[in-house]
Amino acid sequence: MLDTLKNSFVECTGRERARVLLDKGTFRELLGPFEGLESPHLEPQGIVPQSDDGVVIGKGELNGNPAVVISIEGSFQGGGIGEVSGAKIAGALEMAFEKNKSGNIIYPIFIFDTGGVRLQEANYGLLSIAEMSAAIVALREYVPVIGVIPGKIGAFGGMSINAGLCSTLIITREGRLGLNGPEVIEQEAGIMEFDSTDRKRIWNTIGGRQRVAAGFADIEVEDDISSFREAILSAIQQGAVERPRSSQVERYLSFIGSVNTSEVLTPQKVQDLWAESNRYNSDESSKVTDSSVIKIKSRGHRWFNLLTAGSKNIGVAPSVLCSDAIIGGKPVRFLAVVPDESSRFPRARSGEFGLEQGWMIAKHIRDAIEDDRINEEKRAIIAIVDVPSQAYGYREELLGIHQACAAAVDAYASARLAGHPVIAFIPGKAISGAFLSHGMQASRLIALDDDGVNVHVMSKQSAARITQRTIEELEEATKKVPSMAYDVRSFEKLGALHELISGIKADEPAGADRDVIYKSLITAVEDIQNSPRDLSRRLTSNFAKEGGRSASIIVRRKLAEQWY
Repeated sequence: MLDTLKNSFVECTGRERARVLLDKGTFRELLGPFEGLESPHLEPQGIVPQSDDGVVIGKGELNGNPAVVISIEGSFQGGGIGEVSGAKIAGALEMAFEKNKSGNIIYPIFIFDTGGVRLQEANYGLLSIAEMSAAIVALREYVPVIGVIPGKIGAFGGMSINAGLCSTLIITREGRLGLNGPEVIEQEAGIMEFDSTDRKRIWNTIGGRQRVAAGFADIEVEDDISSFREAILSAIQQGAVERPRSSQVERYLSFIGSVNTSEVLTPQKVQDLWAESNRYNSDESSKVTDSSVIKIKSRGHRWFNLLTAGSKNIGVAPSVLCSDAIIGGKPVRFLAVVPDESSRFPRARSGEFGLEQGWMIAKHIRDAIEDDRINEEKRAIIAIVDVPSQAYGYREELLGIHQACAAAVDAYASARLAGHPVIAFIPGKAISGAFLSHGMQASRLIALDDDGVNVHVMSKQSAARITQRTIEELEEATKKVPSMAYDVRSFEKLGALHELISGIKADEPAGADRDVIYKSLITAVEDIQNSPRDLSRRLTSNFAKEGGRSASIIVRRKLAEQWY
């Protein structure tokens, strides 16, 4: 028993995991606990911070290969991602990208042990996770980004999306991978949808063995340090992956399209469907839905119709609208996710971001990238954001909703890196994994100054349950930590918004309102064309520099100083 524990990778702490993966004597920790980089947002809420904020960054060598290991300590705040911890991860990935871009190869190894966003810091977590996603997509062009899910907590929330972006994903049988944790699904959709006490069903749905069999992870390993090292070395030797799973849109559309939602879906059925998903039915994908028969039930749909007036909806799925137009003499592609009462996935009928939404958004963006590949002027991609949440459901988790979200993230980031101006216009709700997938990879965020515009991680009811607080206690905490608030003015203070537009009739917009938004979009496109293609602008805005992202800026500066 003692020998087993000695060789266990799962039982190691976050720091030990980083150390034992690297060759003996080569481990060097960056921004370690003696730097005192604590979250400034926990103590005001009566929560004891940790001096490394639960993330270990280690540089060294793995079998002689230069490597940087990013390891999350799951025992601190459930491995939740806040401002400091998020900046350490995103900053390390960004540094690795810069080094590889300049010809200095270093392999990133990302160890997940996290429940996702740290709810006590909320929107700081969303921003950080989006910045990690952007760095992973950029970095993958040079070296494989290797994800590892050992066990204990697993990879959940927005961090499951980042796991879905990795070139290679290594997991144990005891590891878990899913967008929504069982408790959150039970809270949002009821115990009949997912019983959070049914351990067998949980592992059969999101456990490591099922994830490998269904194509959402690559390598299942035993809980042994040497086994992890061998699997990582195998991924390094494979080199950069030409088509990561988050870019395999046609295969996954075929996979999702083959599901009969009127039948009971089992793990074995999903494995069988995955095995048959090598063929893509292009005839089915080209069918166009007439959006005029869809009843408007959301702000996003209303604004899509207004901004694309006279342009045909070329969207395939009724819940994903897509239209090409010309504004200010420039070509643009508008995208919106809207309610569809007849969706074959019931948990995504009210405008939620689900399986079909993720993969169809990815398809429409990648079609634009391919069509414009040889054009000097790339059309702007404009996401109209009014998404109440991601879809919470058993089917969604079994069929890999995290991977559908990763596909959308990948597509938006790829478009941005290919030179397409990417803008998110937010007239309504921008919540959780839905916003991460549809909007947060934009070069510029533009929002309406309206009470109906909310930005957050999850519903107040679920946030209260997870943090074991009352809703009243949560609301009181927002007075001390603006990132926990839902209103768009609080979000603006974090520095990510390019523009907050007042004086617009958000619910019943007219021609004059459309003209104001057109002007803002045109100005944003022009601004993007003279800027870097990454998301660094969010750290250089006045709000960011004046305190909204001060910890994020400090962490990156110190990380760069210690990198060499």
